[in-house]
Amino acid sequence: MATLVEKPSQDSVTAHALEANVRTADATDEPPDGGLRAWMCVAGGWLACFSTFGYASSFGVYQDLYTLTGMSSASNISWIGSLQLCLMFMLGILSGKLLDEGYFHHVCISGSVLYVFSMFMLSLADTSRYYQVLLSQGIGMGLGGGLVLIPAISVQAHHWKKRRSLAMGITFTGSSSGGVVFPIMINRLLHSSIGFAWGTRASAFLITGLLAIANCLMSTRFPNAKTRANRPKLNLKEKLTDAPFMITVAGIFLICWGLFLPYFYLQLFVTLHGLSSTFAFYTLAILNGASTFGRTLLNSLGDVYGPLNLLCAAAVVTGALIFAMFGASNTAGAVIFAIVYGFFSGGWLSLLPPSLALMSKDINEIGVRIGVAYFITSWAMLTGTPIAGALFMGNNWGKPIAFSGVSDPFFCIGPWGLACG
Repeated sequence: MATLVEKPSQDSVTAHALEANVRTADATDEPPDGGLRAWMCVAGGWLACFSTFGYASSFGVYQDLYTLTGMSSASNISWIGSLQLCLMFMLGILSGKLLDEGYFHHVCISGSVLYVFSMFMLSLADTSRYYQVLLSQGIGMGLGGGLVLIPAISVQAHHWKKRRSLAMGITFTGSSSGGVVFPIMINRLLHSSIGFAWGTRASAFLITGLLAIANCLMSTRFPNAKTRANRPKLNLKEKLTDAPFMITVAGIFLICWGLFLPYFYLQLFVTLHGLSSTFAFYTLAILNGASTFGRTLLNSLGDVYGPLNLLCAAAVVTGALIFAMFGASNTAGAVIFAIVYGFFSGGWLSLLPPSLALMSKDINEIGVRIGVAYFITSWAMLTGTPIAGALFMGNNWGKPIAFSGVSDPFFCIGPWGLACG
């Protein structure tokens, strides 16, 4: 008995073709540069940056606590914070690729779960056991944050073009806002009857809720890779042989070597110079608060004058300001340094994503290109502050400040690379 096989109707074939075309168009047409969905994505990215990079920016509180309680040397302790930052940016090459392939929510949700789990593990850690803190705070939170941070920033390019720098700048202010809130919050919790364990758990509960909201708000305009006609391929050779891009990345690497010294050591610096512990608690909050304005103002100007131009200018100023840390030995000097350095260093950090996106040839490669750049510069974040910590002896800050300050002017390599391009 013959089996009848129904032939697909012409209408059915046409419908599938139209559906495929719509999916492709959604990913390749011009970003809307506004609308509810785009602003919801900015809000979600802000919360993601607040919870990950913002919390990492408050490591100076932990650096101060761990050093003064004698857990290990200042250099060894700084490896925890630098490893966390390094992994956050190093994973960009993986999370950026997965973003470009349409696995945005898979990556962000997985990273959020790992990040929160590691925070709760940190609350259970014995702070006299270095390896326990390194595993939970350095490695666990670094890996989890890396799966959230880079996609949350890069996905903004799917919704914005003309105002991309401003959108990414607003998103990045989440990290500086977190750097204001968390140092005050953590200092209050750790130096009270609540203590380290429940203070860390309180932060973990808060971040759990924030990351849940962030994942609900953020969205990508790319469909899943399985339904896409043209799946982007990770062509590392093309990126690594792009001379202007790689020379710029080399400049970014060098400035990141010294950029985070004040973020890790400013609270300890003012404490060892005899300023009150109450004031010392607020130095990181002032630093990060000022960076909020830098990230907003400089990025808005980046849409007018070009993010790469503003990036170079902010780099020159930031490099010079490192040496101004010598003047932060009194209250007035510390406040002025924190405000000015926070403004320009924060602006420089937030100008990186739109600058790298501008160097991308296609919207499909923005995540990968940002990921490649951050993967390379993550090694500077890993080694910079431990080197500075190893140079720190007694209360002699000359060598660590000199090391950080000398590496920053070499960012002139970056502008030269852009000029060659």
